[in-house]
Amino acid sequence: MASTIVAILRGMARSATYVAGVDSSTQATKVLVVDPSDGSVVREARRAHPDGTEVDPRAWWDALAGALGEVGTDDVAAIAVAGQQHGMVLLDEAGEPVRDALLWNDTRSAPDARALIEELGGAEAWAEAVGTVPVASITATKLRWTSRAEPENAGRARTVMLPHDWLTWRLCGMPDEPVTDRGDASGTGYWSTVTGEYRPDLLELAFGRALGVPRVAGPDEVVGHTEGGIVVGPGTGDNAGAALAIGPGAGEVIVSIGTSGTVFTGYDRPTADASGLVAGFADARGGYLPLIATLNAARVLGVGAGLLGVDPEGFDELARAASPGAGGLVLLPYLDGERTPDRPQAQGRYVGLTTANGTRENLARATVEGMLCGLADGVDALTAQGVPARRALLIGGGSRSAAVAELAPDVLGLPVEVLAPQEYVALGAARQAAWALQGEEPSWRVPRETSRDVTDASISEEVRARYADVRDGRAP
Repeated sequence: MASTIVAILRGMARSATYVAGVDSSTQATKVLVVDPSDGSVVREARRAHPDGTEVDPRAWWDALAGALGEVGTDDVAAIAVAGQQHGMVLLDEAGEPVRDALLWNDTRSAPDARALIEELGGAEAWAEAVGTVPVASITATKLRWTSRAEPENAGRARTVMLPHDWLTWRLCGMPDEPVTDRGDASGTGYWSTVTGEYRPDLLELAFGRALGVPRVAGPDEVVGHTEGGIVVGPGTGDNAGAALAIGPGAGEVIVSIGTSGTVFTGYDRPTADASGLVAGFADARGGYLPLIATLNAARVLGVGAGLLGVDPEGFDELARAASPGAGGLVLLPYLDGERTPDRPQAQGRYVGLTTANGTRENLARATVEGMLCGLADGVDALTAQGVPARRALLIGGGSRSAAVAELAPDVLGLPVEVLAPQEYVALGAARQAAWALQGEEPSWRVPRETSRDVTDASISEEVRARYADVRDGRAP
């Protein structure tokens, strides 16, 4: 497969007029071929990744080769990769993976996160040092787990990369100096948004010794070329890629409802939330990207539909037929543990079920409201850090739900715009590729499909108050 991708990249013409953006996500590789003049998508392809919370990174390379082969790239002049954040790719002295990459959603390092917090002097010390308090998703905690649980693998490790770093390195022919960017580096736990530099002391605290790390490139830097001479941009993390594509305005927060849920926006200064709710990440433009992430988002809707034995459209109809508050029925949507709040061992549950409210409609409505309440908690966490929120921009597979679009304004307490369906992470990577190629950031605009205002402000207060009672253990 390696020879296949080399042949593809060799065939890219230097006089090509398009750019390519790659989203290497948890579930799949998506590639967009984009016209750099206006951001319109010319071609696209997708290749699935293996399931699980640990994956051989070579599977991502194979998926990238397949997707590039499908779209045909002989008219592509530049490429950049955005990837799932936090994943730990450990390489040995020869540049080979020491073990399967541990992904962001692998929670085995939760005890190690708690230990690291204590060893540095508490959550506030971490927030002040790097902008983020460690949880199980953060790369530093996975390094600690490896050093503790797999000392032989740890002993062979010489370099640590993130998923997008590793793919960029491979595209550039595996040079001696790999690169990353601020956006993805800020999710490691050992790069500081406060100073804009690595914290080698924190990496050694996590792993027990030094490791090689990628150089942090500038937002518009050409970091290398493929064997065929194609410009390679620095790439970034997935959320920073989506923000780069969308370009939220002041007070606009992006609410992404995918496998995970995220609430984030561009900001002009770093944040340091000692509660650990807001990760003080950097963005792909040279600014900042305060963000909260939940482990449970669109798949909560899928579980609800499965319980009721309906398809997504039928589930939406049921949810929209019920009254706000679902008759007092509440879902705590922590189906597979949770990151925000940090409850890796939590489970989901319906609370308040009675003979009066025990209908299929109320069960569907409570499912949608519970998922949205988890994201609304994220909006509150951002505003508590001084980040303004006047409008929510909905993206991701879950945003296509008619029930989500209808209920979101009243649950979030914000006007909502649902953006047109698009692979925004890959589009952001394409925008970065065009930026590196042309020397200036493109002025693309993304379409906003529907807009809904808050219809009744009291709904948010009532629904979220009941949800908070369940979340905080006050419900009977």
